[in-house]
Amino acid sequence: MRESAQAVQAEVMMSFLVSEELSFRIPVELRYEVCDPYAVRLTFHLPGDAPVTWAFGRELLIDGLGRPCGEGDVRVSPVEPDSLSEVLIRLQVGSDQALFRSSSAPLVAFLDRTDKLVPLGQEGALADFDAHLDEALGRILAEEQSAG
Repeated sequence: MRESAQAVQAEVMMSFLVSEELSFRIPVELRYEVCDPYAVRLTFHLPGDAPVTWAFGRELLIDGLGRPCGEGDVRVSPVEPDSLSEVLIRLQVGSDQALFRSSSAPLVAFLDRTDKLVPLGQEGALADFDAHLDEALGRILAEEQSAG
């Protein structure tokens, strides 16, 4: 587990569920960075393939530990509604989807560390993030005015 003032990282073993009969364990790197305070990144190290990184909302991962969450490309839900010990993460691109199963404990530990870095709900208070957002919005508005 590497730690800095700007990022939190961890590695978790997850089961890649290929079918009901076939699954295998893969390392998944979790990363959270202050410069992108709303997102977590999961890098899946699939055998024989280049690592694949997905970024999605930190809040989605938090909420998905307790109840089914997400729509579209990323869905997170407990394996069993009455037991919060394991979670399913479903990733979808077009008609292709990948399903991963993980113990909840290492995800909770990782999310707890992200919360110590940037408390949930305080993401917008990061000056850099707001400055970048204001700058980007300013450019977009200027472009719209010059185009119109």
